[in-house]
Amino acid sequence: MSHLQVNFNTISLLFISLVVATHAQGGLFNLPDVGKSLKDIATGVSKDITSYIPTPQGIFESSKNLVAGYPFEAVSSAINTICSSALSSQTIRSRVTPDLRKIQFQLRTSCNKYSYPLLDANQIWQSPEFDSTKKVVILVTGWTTTVNNSDTIDVLAKAYNCRGDVNFVAVDIANFVATLYTWAALNTDEIGASLAKGIDLLTQVVPLENIHLIGHSLGAHIVGAAGRYFNYKTGKLVPRITGLDPAKPCFNEGHVLSGLLRGDAKFIDVIHSNPGVLGKREPMGDVDFYPGGLDPLPKGCLDVVCAHGRSWVYYAETVYPGNELNFMAKRCTSQTNLADNKCPGAESPMGYAVPHALRGNYFLEINSAAPFGKGANKEKLLSQANCGLCVEKTYK
Repeated sequence: MSHLQVNFNTISLLFISLVVATHAQGGLFNLPDVGKSLKDIATGVSKDITSYIPTPQGIFESSKNLVAGYPFEAVSSAINTICSSALSSQTIRSRVTPDLRKIQFQLRTSCNKYSYPLLDANQIWQSPEFDSTKKVVILVTGWTTTVNNSDTIDVLAKAYNCRGDVNFVAVDIANFVATLYTWAALNTDEIGASLAKGIDLLTQVVPLENIHLIGHSLGAHIVGAAGRYFNYKTGKLVPRITGLDPAKPCFNEGHVLSGLLRGDAKFIDVIHSNPGVLGKREPMGDVDFYPGGLDPLPKGCLDVVCAHGRSWVYYAETVYPGNELNFMAKRCTSQTNLADNKCPGAESPMGYAVPHALRGNYFLEINSAAPFGKGANKEKLLSQANCGLCVEKTYK
């Protein structure tokens, strides 16, 4: 409902209230007084009305979501319901069973890629470029991506290698998620259980508090399952899981596939960039961020694929040194209230430097093009264009 509709509805309600009130006072109906009251209300609305007239950019953003955003959300919701019902009836079985011997960890440095079997993860610390004194970030991507042709992995590896204080590891599970979506979804739980075994092996040389799991789309549900199974196996919780626009279709709490759940790690932060379509709209973590609000398509995106990928783009921007505070958010109930300065409390950063004590839903404004954070320094980001890349060669 628009602000104009709210104001006109308010006028109508006030008029009715005035009539009822005068009737209750002995049936007296003082038309001059009522007329004056309505005139005062109209004067107040007219003074404020210019702030509610949409800008051309606002009209474009609204129409864009009406044409290319919300219709897809309706379709996605229908698919989600059908998929969950079919899975519950046990009429769907994955035809691609994960061969755990073929799933690998891939250590990504600025210049090299080292792959190690997931079930023999202790090999990874034998790499000459693995530093057990550093933190370990493990990234799992989503449907149809592979470890050697993923922008998500390339961009995040570059950002973390720029920091230089992390062993960045991607999980190669493409053969088991690059398939029919429902089959891929069914594989997430088993892959997560296997990943938990690999994490357990890693903790033999890396302190558990130094491990951070990140997952995009289906990958968010895989790292959620990994955290859950690791807890079952060891009684311990991984310190942090970051969910980047966790996949919506087929995943619903309380159904066959629940996906990422609060409690799968000590702290879970989630970034929603395509809420309601390819990504979940509902809060899933200890803190959930909604950059640009609940519209399916954020500023600068004309399709859901772009929107779904924005979550990892936003996160990667915050990883570069000095950019940790690019995306400042406030705990709030809506993007509208945020724009109207109706969200009390201090701002907190989304992404790399998120405080682990945060709880609730946070909203923030974004830019339509890179850099996307409102607090970004373009010159600084330009100066980091080659940071994290190999001085000998670059990856495409």
